[in-house]
Amino acid sequence: MRCGPLCRFLWLWPYLSYIEAVPIRKVQDDTKTLIKTIVTRINDISHTQSVSSKQRVTGLDFIPGLLPVLSLSKMDQTLAIYQQILTSLPSRNVIQISNDLENLRDLLHLLASSKSCPLPQARALETLESLGGVLEASLYSTEVVALSRLQGSLQDMLRQLDLSPGC
Repeated sequence: MRCGPLCRFLWLWPYLSYIEAVPIRKVQDDTKTLIKTIVTRINDISHTQSVSSKQRVTGLDFIPGLLPVLSLSKMDQTLAIYQQILTSLPSRNVIQISNDLENLRDLLHLLASSKSCPLPQARALETLESLGGVLEASLYSTEVVALSRLQGSLQDMLRQLDLSPGC
């Protein structure tokens, strides 16, 4: 007697039934922990304390400021902008933070999929096309302002995650 695909599936069924999905609460807790870790990494970079996240700096308007209410898609879009800015900086201080942002975005995508929210892939942002000129003119200022505003945005995201944000 030949055992076809159905027979093999039935043989694997007991093993497959023990596989459980990651609880969404765990994903949300991991997201909050990663946000706190990134904020700590930013705090460890001493020169980021010198600029307020609300301060306006001429020429650096493309760096997002604080947003009042953040949905999961706005969080992802904001993190994509910061990630693009940080990867453009030659500073070694921001490499791990940029990698953490990538992981944070993945966690946000998991949260969004658990709520059946379609998160569009972050597109290349037109506002950052002129980033090269700004970096040449004010590398240090760009890093300080970006990290300061990122820290404020992350703290807002942490508060929003407690409120269970929408799509």
